[in-house]
Amino acid sequence: MILIPVPFQPPVDPDAGTARNWLLQELAKAEYQQAKPTWFDQLSSAFWNWLSNLNVQSNGITQGPILLVVLLVIVAAIVAAFLVFGSPRRNRRSSIRPMFTEDDQRDAAAMRRAATAAAARGDFSTAVLELFRCIARGLAERAIVTTTPGTTARDFAVQAGAAFPDSGSALVGAASTFDRVRYLGADGTANDYQAFVALERELRSVHPALTTGAV
Repeated sequence: MILIPVPFQPPVDPDAGTARNWLLQELAKAEYQQAKPTWFDQLSSAFWNWLSNLNVQSNGITQGPILLVVLLVIVAAIVAAFLVFGSPRRNRRSSIRPMFTEDDQRDAAAMRRAATAAAARGDFSTAVLELFRCIARGLAERAIVTTTPGTTARDFAVQAGAAFPDSGSALVGAASTFDRVRYLGADGTANDYQAFVALERELRSVHPALTTGAV
Protein backbone atom coordinates (compact mmCIF):
# COMPACT_ATOMS: atom_id res chain seq x y z
CA MET A 1 0.00 0.00 0.00
CA ILE A 2 1.32 3.36 -1.00
CA LEU A 3 0.66 6.20 1.40
CA ILE A 4 0.12 9.58 -0.14
CA PRO A 5 1.36 12.25 2.12
CA VAL A 6 -1.23 14.93 3.07
CA PRO A 7 0.15 18.36 3.68
CA PHE A 8 -0.28 19.36 7.29
CA GLN A 9 -2.32 22.52 7.92
CA PRO A 10 -2.05 24.10 11.30
CA PRO A 11 -5.38 25.00 13.00
CA VAL A 12 -6.71 28.41 12.05
CA ASP A 13 -6.48 30.84 14.90
CA PRO A 14 -7.64 34.26 13.61
CA ASP A 15 -7.38 37.36 15.68
CA ALA A 16 -10.51 39.10 16.98
CA GLY A 17 -10.87 41.48 14.04
CA THR A 18 -10.54 38.74 11.44
CA ALA A 19 -13.05 36.52 13.27
CA ARG A 20 -15.53 39.37 13.43
CA ASN A 21 -15.23 40.01 9.68
CA TRP A 22 -15.70 36.33 8.91
CA LEU A 23 -18.83 36.24 11.09
CA LEU A 24 -20.31 39.30 9.39
CA GLN A 25 -19.62 37.82 5.96
CA GLU A 26 -21.31 34.58 6.94
CA LEU A 27 -24.41 36.30 8.38
CA ALA A 28 -24.71 38.43 5.24
CA LYS A 29 -25.51 35.36 3.14
CA ALA A 30 -29.06 35.20 1.71
CA GLU A 31 -30.17 32.20 3.77
CA TYR A 32 -29.45 34.07 7.01
CA GLN A 33 -31.14 37.28 5.86
CA GLN A 34 -34.32 35.42 4.84
CA ALA A 35 -34.54 33.86 8.28
CA LYS A 36 -34.13 37.24 9.99
CA PRO A 37 -37.28 38.24 11.97
CA THR A 38 -39.27 41.18 10.66
CA TRP A 39 -39.92 44.37 12.62
CA PHE A 40 -43.42 43.08 13.37
CA ASP A 41 -41.99 39.85 14.78
CA GLN A 42 -39.62 41.82 16.96
CA LEU A 43 -42.36 44.16 18.17
CA SER A 44 -44.71 41.30 18.98
CA SER A 45 -41.97 39.42 20.79
CA ALA A 46 -41.05 42.49 22.83
CA PHE A 47 -44.68 43.05 23.83
CA TRP A 48 -45.24 39.49 24.95
CA ASN A 49 -41.92 39.45 26.79
CA TRP A 50 -43.00 42.60 28.62
CA LEU A 51 -46.34 41.04 29.48
CA SER A 52 -44.65 37.87 30.69
CA ASN A 53 -42.29 39.87 32.87
CA LEU A 54 -45.24 41.56 34.49
CA ASN A 55 -46.65 38.17 35.45
CA VAL A 56 -43.32 36.79 36.65
CA GLN A 57 -42.46 39.81 38.78
CA SER A 58 -45.84 39.93 40.44
CA ASN A 59 -44.32 38.42 43.66
CA GLY A 60 -47.19 36.07 44.29
CA ILE A 61 -49.91 38.52 43.43
CA THR A 62 -52.52 37.01 41.13
CA GLN A 63 -52.24 37.81 37.45
CA GLY A 64 -55.85 39.02 37.28
CA PRO A 65 -55.23 42.65 38.34
CA ILE A 66 -52.28 42.99 35.92
CA LEU A 67 -54.26 41.66 32.97
CA LEU A 68 -57.15 43.89 33.97
CA VAL A 69 -54.90 46.95 33.89
CA VAL A 70 -53.61 46.00 30.43
CA LEU A 71 -57.18 45.46 29.19
CA LEU A 72 -58.29 48.82 30.59
CA VAL A 73 -55.40 50.56 28.84
CA ILE A 74 -56.40 48.99 25.50
CA VAL A 75 -60.08 49.88 25.99
CA ALA A 76 -59.16 53.44 26.97
CA ALA A 77 -57.09 53.82 23.80
CA ILE A 78 -60.01 52.60 21.65
CA VAL A 79 -62.47 54.94 23.38
CA ALA A 80 -60.07 57.88 22.98
CA ALA A 81 -59.75 57.15 19.26
CA PHE A 82 -63.53 57.18 18.84
CA LEU A 83 -63.85 60.41 20.82
CA VAL A 84 -61.15 62.14 18.75
CA PHE A 85 -61.94 60.78 15.28
CA GLY A 86 -65.53 59.61 15.69
CA SER A 87 -67.14 56.94 13.57
CA PRO A 88 -66.67 57.95 9.90
CA ARG A 89 -69.70 56.06 8.71
CA ARG A 90 -71.93 57.52 11.38
CA ASN A 91 -70.68 61.07 10.78
CA ARG A 92 -71.17 60.70 7.07
CA ARG A 93 -74.72 59.48 7.55
CA SER A 94 -75.67 62.11 10.11
CA SER A 95 -74.58 64.93 7.78
CA ILE A 96 -77.25 63.90 5.23
CA ARG A 97 -80.72 64.99 6.35
CA PRO A 98 -83.19 64.31 3.54
CA MET A 99 -86.65 65.82 3.40
CA PHE A 100 -88.38 62.73 2.05
CA THR A 101 -88.26 59.04 2.80
CA GLU A 102 -87.56 56.82 -0.18
CA ASP A 103 -91.11 55.42 -0.20
CA ASP A 104 -92.92 58.78 0.03
CA GLN A 105 -94.61 59.06 -3.37
CA ARG A 106 -97.38 61.49 -2.37
CA ASP A 107 -98.08 64.52 -4.51
CA ALA A 108 -98.07 68.09 -3.22
CA ALA A 109 -101.85 68.19 -2.75
CA ALA A 110 -101.75 65.11 -0.47
CA MET A 111 -98.98 66.67 1.61
CA ARG A 112 -100.93 69.92 1.87
CA ARG A 113 -103.96 68.03 3.15
CA ALA A 114 -101.81 66.20 5.70
CA ALA A 115 -100.39 69.52 6.92
CA THR A 116 -103.85 71.06 7.23
CA ALA A 117 -105.14 68.06 9.18
CA ALA A 118 -102.16 68.12 11.55
CA ALA A 119 -102.59 71.85 12.20
CA ALA A 120 -106.31 71.34 12.89
CA ARG A 121 -105.50 68.91 15.70
CA GLY A 122 -102.78 71.19 17.09
CA ASP A 123 -99.81 69.12 15.91
CA PHE A 124 -97.81 71.99 14.45
CA SER A 125 -94.58 70.00 14.32
CA THR A 126 -96.09 67.56 11.83
CA ALA A 127 -97.85 70.44 10.09
CA VAL A 128 -94.67 72.38 9.30
CA LEU A 129 -92.83 69.25 8.17
CA GLU A 130 -95.61 68.23 5.82
CA LEU A 131 -96.09 71.73 4.45
CA PHE A 132 -92.38 72.20 3.74
CA ARG A 133 -92.40 68.87 1.89
CA CYS A 134 -95.49 70.10 0.05
CA ILE A 135 -93.60 73.22 -1.08
CA ALA A 136 -90.69 71.13 -2.34
CA ARG A 137 -92.87 68.54 -4.05
CA GLY A 138 -94.99 71.26 -5.66
CA LEU A 139 -91.98 73.00 -7.22
CA ALA A 140 -90.65 69.64 -8.40
CA GLU A 141 -94.01 68.87 -10.05
CA ARG A 142 -93.74 72.19 -11.89
CA ALA A 143 -90.20 71.24 -12.99
CA ILE A 144 -88.79 74.31 -11.27
CA VAL A 145 -86.51 72.26 -9.03
CA THR A 146 -85.47 68.64 -9.09
CA THR A 147 -85.49 66.64 -5.88
CA THR A 148 -84.41 63.12 -4.99
CA PRO A 149 -84.89 61.04 -1.82
CA GLY A 150 -81.49 62.35 -0.66
CA THR A 151 -82.21 66.06 -1.22
CA THR A 152 -81.92 68.00 2.02
CA ALA A 153 -84.01 70.98 3.09
CA ARG A 154 -81.05 73.30 2.60
CA ASP A 155 -80.31 71.86 -0.84
CA PHE A 156 -83.88 72.54 -1.83
CA ALA A 157 -83.83 76.07 -0.36
CA VAL A 158 -80.75 76.94 -2.43
CA GLN A 159 -82.37 75.67 -5.64
CA ALA A 160 -85.71 77.32 -4.97
CA GLY A 161 -84.06 80.55 -3.84
CA ALA A 162 -82.31 80.80 -7.21
CA ALA A 163 -85.66 80.41 -8.96
CA PHE A 164 -87.48 82.80 -6.59
CA PRO A 165 -84.92 85.40 -5.41
CA ASP A 166 -87.53 87.48 -3.58
CA SER A 167 -88.38 84.44 -1.42
CA GLY A 168 -84.79 83.31 -0.89
CA SER A 169 -84.54 84.42 2.75
CA ALA A 170 -87.92 82.92 3.61
CA LEU A 171 -86.91 79.62 2.00
CA VAL A 172 -83.64 79.44 3.96
CA GLY A 173 -85.50 80.25 7.17
CA ALA A 174 -88.11 77.59 6.43
CA ALA A 175 -85.37 75.03 5.74
CA SER A 176 -83.75 75.83 9.08
CA THR A 177 -87.09 75.41 10.85
CA PHE A 178 -87.64 72.08 9.08
CA ASP A 179 -84.23 70.78 10.21
CA ARG A 180 -84.76 71.95 13.80
CA VAL A 181 -88.11 70.20 14.02
CA ARG A 182 -87.22 67.10 12.04
CA TYR A 183 -83.70 66.40 13.27
CA LEU A 184 -83.09 68.42 16.45
CA GLY A 185 -86.37 67.65 18.22
CA ALA A 186 -87.67 71.25 18.34
CA ASP A 187 -91.41 71.85 18.44
CA GLY A 188 -93.16 73.48 15.52
CA THR A 189 -95.39 76.41 16.45
CA ALA A 190 -98.54 77.99 15.08
CA ASN A 191 -96.46 80.95 13.91
CA ASP A 192 -94.12 78.61 12.03
CA TYR A 193 -97.08 76.98 10.35
CA GLN A 194 -98.66 80.29 9.34
CA ALA A 195 -95.33 81.42 7.84
CA PHE A 196 -95.11 78.18 5.86
CA VAL A 197 -98.70 78.61 4.64
CA ALA A 198 -97.93 82.12 3.38
CA LEU A 199 -94.73 80.92 1.68
CA GLU A 200 -96.45 77.98 0.01
CA ARG A 201 -99.25 80.17 -1.33
CA GLU A 202 -96.81 82.78 -2.60
CA LEU A 203 -94.66 80.25 -4.46
CA ARG A 204 -97.74 78.67 -6.04
CA SER A 205 -98.92 82.01 -7.38
CA VAL A 206 -95.75 83.41 -8.95
CA HIS A 207 -93.56 82.41 -11.85
CA PRO A 208 -89.90 81.58 -11.27
CA ALA A 209 -87.12 83.85 -12.39
CA LEU A 210 -85.23 80.83 -13.76
CA THR A 211 -85.24 77.05 -13.64
CA THR A 212 -82.59 75.34 -11.53
CA GLY A 213 -80.99 71.91 -11.88
CA ALA A 214 -80.83 68.98 -9.53
CA VAL A 215 -78.65 68.83 -6.46
